[in-house]
Amino acid sequence: MNPDREKFLNLTTAPARLTVQETAWYLGFSVHDIPVLVSKGILKPLGHPADGSVKYFALAYLQEHREDPKWLARATDVMMMYWRGKNCRKSKPLDPVRTSGEAA
Repeated sequence: MNPDREKFLNLTTAPARLTVQETAWYLGFSVHDIPVLVSKGILKPLGHPADGSVKYFALAYLQEHREDPKWLARATDVMMMYWRGKNCRKSKPLDPVRTSGEAA
């Protein structure tokens, strides 16, 4: 485990506002999953941050979600669908003429 992550998760009193990385650690997601959850409306940052700005998340809000199995299942399903779609686009079949081994 990342030492910074372990140190953060072992804090007796966590900060009221968490960064994207801290939010990912706290909820058990990857850092690159958090922007997807935000864009899909599953997770909401504090205030009205501009695109490309630093986003913070309320610990109280995250505690509710962390203890809610339905929310966790929904967030997990959203991430699985996102990555399935992204991987599907990567693995589109190539031109059959070029992949058959014949010279073009």
